[in-house]
Formats: sequence, structure tokens, C-alpha cells
Amino acid sequence: MSLLPTVAFIGVGNMGNPMATNLIQAGYALTVFDAVPAKTDNLVALGAKCVDSLAEAVTMADVVMTSLPGPPQVTQVMLGEAGVLALVKSGATVIDTSTSSVDLVQTLVQTAHARGVNFLEAPVTNAVDMAALGRLSIFVGGDKACYEKHLPLFNVIGEKIFHCGKPGNAATVKLLTNLLWFVGAATIGEALMLGAKAGVPLDVVQEAITSSAGDSWVARHDIPSIFAGHYDPSFSLALCCKDLGLVNQIAQGQGYSLTMGGHAQALFEEARARYGDDAAELHVVKLLEERVGMLLRPPHGQLITP
Repeated sequence: MSLLPTVAFIGVGNMGNPMATNLIQAGYALTVFDAVPAKTDNLVALGAKCVDSLAEAVTMADVVMTSLPGPPQVTQVMLGEAGVLALVKSGATVIDTSTSSVDLVQTLVQTAHARGVNFLEAPVTNAVDMAALGRLSIFVGGDKACYEKHLPLFNVIGEKIFHCGKPGNAATVKLLTNLLWFVGAATIGEALMLGAKAGVPLDVVQEAITSSAGDSWVARHDIPSIFAGHYDPSFSLALCCKDLGLVNQIAQGQGYSLTMGGHAQALFEEARARYGDDAAELHVVKLLEERVGMLLRPPHGQLITP
């Protein structure tokens, strides 16, 4: 008989699905639930049990994991008479991998503890491709003993696991990393355009960036998506704007404002207004391409014709 805890996984979209897949393959007994039942099909084929309601998923689970788009969805799923924290059994652990607000995390912890339930915030990063490989970076906030108890589970879905301290700290760390991502994404578009307009082959510009002080995870992840013209569909402009709003909110709560964070939010909101909520993250670069009249496509860029 397996000594692994039984896990209910709520929300198996772009990030939740590969995390759930890795848990199943590691031997965890998984019950899965998603508002879009078709998203669970591949997990059921791997051996997961799919149920029709949140209550069926969480009532008997040792661990409940959630992967949701943002604070409104987390609030809806977690709180209230029909929410996870009202349904889960005493002594269980709830692990939320969503990117949430500091205030909401603290509310969830207080609600969970009042019911004798453990709660860990555990937002993840490194995008869908690393989620599939089980190589996420995971930021965990909450009781350290509870964190250590669940390290084997975290090590299945992640490569680098960080205990960030008190509840809310993990949200702060996740959001500051996304601040660097989004500022970097917009700036990389500008850097590529400078090279393209100067007549430097774009593959040379790319290699120069990744072989210099300008190198970053963002450069390596996002430049190929710009060149391919799909602008990274794994992450939407709506999610970018949500996270930039949250990180600026953290700074305001600390008594100051973010200069680059404010500029980035305004730029991404402009892209969102033009291309829509579901448009891919790097449409923030497409704004620049359209303004200049050149698509950043190797070898030398492609002029946009009227």
C-alpha cells in the first residue's frame, strides 16, 4: 500500500496539468477537478480519478492543490460554505500554487487554521515547458515544519524549492520575479529593434545578447517566441496585467511606488486594450513592431506593408 498522501488537484490548465501529470507518474493517487472537464482527459488516461464537484474532490484528500488564474478565482474556490477550506478535512494541507495577493494569502491562512487545516502558498515559475519537465522553481510561504513535510511532493514538480518565510512572502517573491520578466520582455523588444534597424542580422543580435551582460532567462525564453511570431501563447496579456497590478499593489502597501513597474503596467495595459485579454504575452513587443513598421523576424526583420 502506498504511503504517499492522497492528492486532490483543482485547476488543471496550462500549469496545473503538467504538475498533476508529474504527480501521477511519481505514484501519487490523484483526484482531479476542473471547471472545464475536458482538461482532465489526459490525466484520467494516466490513472487519475475525475469527479464532478469540488466537494467530491477534496473531502477525503490528505493534500489539496490548486492552480488557478488569480485572486478572484482563488477566492471563489477557497472561501465560502462550498469552498475548499470549508470542505477539506481537519489535519489536511491545502497548497495553492496560484499567483495571488499578499492580503488574500493571509486571509486564507487564517481561515484554514481556524478549521485545523494547514495552508501553504506555493506560487510557481519557469513557464509551461519547465512544468512539463518537473523543473519549476517554487516559492513557499507558511509554517516551515509543514513545508518540510511536503518537500517530497514539491520535489516531484519542481527543481528549486525556496521557503520564503511567513505567509505572503512567497507571493511577493513570485511577483518580483514576474516584474523582472515583464520589464525584460518589453526591453528585449526594444533591443532587438535597435539592432534590426541598424542592419545587424537578428541572429547575431540574439547571440550577442545571450553572450553578454544582457543575458537572462527572459532573453532565452522570449526571443525565440518573438522570432517565431507566436509571441508566447502560454501566458496571456490578462495574466501579465494581473501580476503587474499585484506587484505594484505590494509596493504601494509598503509605502512607495515602482517606477519601472508602473511603466510596464501601462505598456502591457495598452497592449491588452489593443489585442485583447487572451493575446500572448509578447504582444507588448508587437506594439513596438507596428509603431516602427517592422516585424522582428530573422534574418533582417520584415517590413510591414500597408
